[in-house]
Amino acid sequence: MDQRERITPFQIFLLFLSLYVLLALGAQTFFHLSSEMQRLLRYLDYLVCFFFFIDFCQRFYRAESKLRYMKWGWIDLLASVPVMGQFQAARVFRVILIFRLIRALRSIQTVIDVVFRNRAEGVFATAATATVLLVAFGAIAMLLIEGPVPESRINTAEDALWWAFVTITTVGYGDYYPVTLGGRIVAVIVMIGGVGLFGSFAAYIGSLFVADENDDADRQQRAQREMMRHLNRQMEEMRHEIAGLRASLDNRSALSDEAGENEARPRSPARDDP
Repeated sequence: MDQRERITPFQIFLLFLSLYVLLALGAQTFFHLSSEMQRLLRYLDYLVCFFFFIDFCQRFYRAESKLRYMKWGWIDLLASVPVMGQFQAARVFRVILIFRLIRALRSIQTVIDVVFRNRAEGVFATAATATVLLVAFGAIAMLLIEGPVPESRINTAEDALWWAFVTITTVGYGDYYPVTLGGRIVAVIVMIGGVGLFGSFAAYIGSLFVADENDDADRQQRAQREMMRHLNRQMEEMRHEIAGLRASLDNRSALSDEAGENEARPRSPARDDP
């Protein structure tokens, strides 16, 4: 894969997901986590693997030689396998994939250039990244804070994920809610972030319609310019034809005048021979 194809807004999205993966792997390795927290991280791992698998499918589809791509592409495929049971080795391949992404991006300046190369795609990639990370860290924080509290209704991984999705979309069913101060602070952060993120999504969708209108206007302007050029060419051809006809008429008029002068000129009488 060439450098230009790999560095896309979607790859930057995967990069930030990879940073989450590194944090999750570190937490599972160095800390003793409760069974519910491990289940929550496993659910989030399924989500990350889904995006990694999309990336693998895109790379495989775009590869000119599928066999040549699979020389290293099998790492991308194994990195998209969820970490469970006999697939614990997928952690190693996922770390390899993460370092490949980091090496491809090389610097923060590269990230900024890719994001601002196409503002609409950059906004969408940034909003999508922030949404996924906000859901993940919001659910983790809420389960850590509210899980040990007996009065709280957010005690399981499913409850935390459901609360995070409902809160970030600002739906607010009210079936699960925090009862501690820390949980309410997390809820406020998630709600404020959700309002801004979904506003960004709405702006991106609006930009698509504006882009379509701009494309239509550009096509009309191109058609009008082409029509004007065609009319100018026709007028130029007509001007040349008129100039040719005028020159031909002038030549004929000159020849007619010359013939008339020759006929009107008196002839000298012929002299007799002696």
